[in-house]
Amino acid sequence: MAKKSKQARIIVTLECTEARKAGVPPSRYSTRKNKANTTERLELKKYNPYLKKHTIHKEIK
Repeated sequence: MAKKSKQARIIVTLECTEARKAGVPPSRYSTRKNKANTTERLELKKYNPYLKKHTIHKEIK
């Protein structure tokens, strides 16, 4: 069996960057990232149902 080490993967929340500018509720997604390999904040293109298009979602704390 594999040993359990310190948790390398953490759950992060991604929030839309364009939603606040447009005045609609921000869409949020949750995902996991390996904090040992990816130390900077995560940015992914995800679908925003309020704007009905794909936008950049950034990691929030």
